[in-house]
Amino acid sequence: MKLVAAAALAATLAQPATADPFGDFGTAMKYGLPLAAAVCAARDDRLEDFALRGALQAAVVLGLKTWLDGTPVSIRPNGEGKGFPSGHSAAAAFGAADLAGKCFPDDRAAGIGLYGAAGLTAASRVHAVEHTAQQALTGALIGFSFGAADFGIGTEGASFSVGMRF
Repeated sequence: MKLVAAAALAATLAQPATADPFGDFGTAMKYGLPLAAAVCAARDDRLEDFALRGALQAAVVLGLKTWLDGTPVSIRPNGEGKGFPSGHSAAAAFGAADLAGKCFPDDRAAGIGLYGAAGLTAASRVHAVEHTAQQALTGALIGFSFGAADFGIGTEGASFSVGMRF
């Protein structure tokens, strides 16, 4: 019991004194939405397609960050480089689009919640002064595009599905 209490105290003390819950939410969604989508993809026997799209999305984001580093579009609001596009926004939008389009295609409430969480992730990056709105939006669009896509690996054909059918 003392070990658990000591671990909890250490974890609390390890947090920055000015921890931002909104920024923490964005970071949690960067990992949480794609992870939830991966679980759904594994359940639905489409993990290979999901993994390829996820790897390509990450490669596009990292490639653009590297290629455009040092250009005005890549300068973060805090003056650092490699800000274009936002990787957090891309990852969250990728997970949200995959979940909304493939795991909950007819559930409007789930789609609203998932896309809302991805949108808040992008907003959290702007709020944290890590990205401009354009950098965050571009990341979200890249993630959304790869998340909504289906390359047809293990299925009958390629498609593009955003969910939230009306």
